[in-house]
Amino acid sequence: MLDIVILAAGQGKRMVSALPKVLHPLAGRPLLAHVLDTAAALSPHQRIVVYGHGGEQLPAAFADEAAITWVKQAQQLGTGHAVAQALPTLTLDGQVLVLYGDVPLLNAATLQRLLERAAADRLVLLTAELADPSGYGRIIRDAEGRVLRIVEQRDASPAEQAVKEINTGIMLAPAPRLRDWLSRIKADNAQGEYYLTDCVALAVQDGLAVEALITADPSEILGVNDRRQLAVLERHYQDRQAQTLMDAGVTVLDPQRLVVRGEVRVGQDVTIDVGVILEGQVQLDEGVYIGPYSVIRNSVIGAGSVIESHSVIEGARLATATQVGPFARLRPGTVLEDGAKVGNFVETKNTHIGPGSKANHLSYLGDAELGAAVNVGAGTITCNYDGANKHRTVLEDGVFIGSNTALVAPIHVGREATVGAGSTLSQDVPAQGLTFNRAACKHVSQWRRPRKQR
Repeated sequence: MLDIVILAAGQGKRMVSALPKVLHPLAGRPLLAHVLDTAAALSPHQRIVVYGHGGEQLPAAFADEAAITWVKQAQQLGTGHAVAQALPTLTLDGQVLVLYGDVPLLNAATLQRLLERAAADRLVLLTAELADPSGYGRIIRDAEGRVLRIVEQRDASPAEQAVKEINTGIMLAPAPRLRDWLSRIKADNAQGEYYLTDCVALAVQDGLAVEALITADPSEILGVNDRRQLAVLERHYQDRQAQTLMDAGVTVLDPQRLVVRGEVRVGQDVTIDVGVILEGQVQLDEGVYIGPYSVIRNSVIGAGSVIESHSVIEGARLATATQVGPFARLRPGTVLEDGAKVGNFVETKNTHIGPGSKANHLSYLGDAELGAAVNVGAGTITCNYDGANKHRTVLEDGVFIGSNTALVAPIHVGREATVGAGSTLSQDVPAQGLTFNRAACKHVSQWRRPRKQR
C-alpha cells in the first residue's frame, strides 16, 4: 500500500509575495496542483499534504479536490520534522513516497520506476547529475558506488561539494522503517533543522540497501524558490507541451511562442501559428489552423476550421470548416455549425449559428438563434438585455439582415425575410418579403455649428 506525503509548508520568502509559494501558478495552475496530479496518477492509498505558511489558504484552494489529507506543520523545523507531522496518518505497514509541492515537473513514469524498486528492507532515492550542483545536497558513495549518506551543501567539505550527483529530495521508504528513522534524527547541523536526508545514513547504519535512481531528465526535478526559477520552469513545461503536440502530428510554427495551460487533444495536420494560448480543455480536430496570437479556452474546433489572428474563443463549439476572425470574440455558449463564418470584430455570446450562415463584420450577436444560410450585415446588433433580463433573437433559414440593424429582443424573423439596412426592429418580422424602418431625412440649410466662447 502506498502513501504519498507532499511537503508544502515552506514560506517561499524569495518569491516576495503574500501568496504561499506552492500556490503560485505554473501553466495557469498552482504548483501544488501539478504535484497532486502526478501523485494521483500513481493510484496511492492516500495523498497527504503537509502545509504551514499561508494557513488555511492551501486547503481552501483545493476545496474541490477529493481524497487529500491535510496536516499542519505549526513550526518549520526541517524536512524530517515535516514528514514526522504526517506519521499519525500513515498506513502502518506500507511504502511512503515523499514529494515536494514546489517541484511540479516530476514525471509519473519516473516515480513508477521508483515504486518498482520498493521493498521492506530498501530505501530508494531519486537523484540527478548536474553540471552545476550548487545549492543541492550531494550523494556520497563509497569506493564500490554504494550510497553512504547525503550531505547538504552548507555542511559539505570542498571535496563533497565537487560531487555532481545531487539529492532531489524524492524518497521512497518502508513506513515502519521511516517511523524509526524519524525518531532518531537530530538537528546537529548548520541550520539547526531535522533533515529527512539523515534517514539515508541511518538506513546504511541499520544494514538496509540504499538504492539511488538517477533521473534521465534533470529538468523534472527542478524546484521553485524565486520568480526567476518559476519562469525557467514555465519554459520547460511549455517546451514539453510543444514537443507532445508535434509528436502527435501538429505543426507548431514556433514552439517558443506557444502557451498551453490545460489539456489539448488534437487530430492530424493541425497548424498552430505564433503566440497562440490554449487554456483549459481544448480539442483541435484534423486540419485546423489557429492563427497568430489567438486564445482558445475550453472549446472544440471542428475539422478544417480556420481561426484567423487575434481571435478569442471561450466555451464554444465549432463544427467542420468554420471560419473565425481575425479579431473575433466567441464567448461561452457559442455554437457554429458546418461552414459558418464569424468575421472581424464580431462578438457572439450564447448564440447558435446555423450551417453556412455568416456575420462577417463589426456585429454583436447575443442570445441568438440563426438558422442555415443567414447573412448578418456589418454593424448589426441583437439588443438582448433590457436592464434586468436577457431575451432571445431568432433568425430563421435564409434571413438577410442589412447593415447597421438593431434587433430588439425578443424578436423572431421569419424564413427568407430581408431586413433593410439601418432598421431598428422591435416586432416580429414575417417570412419572406422586405421589412425596414428608417427615420425621415431632414436638412437644415442655415444651421451653423456651435463655437467655443472666448
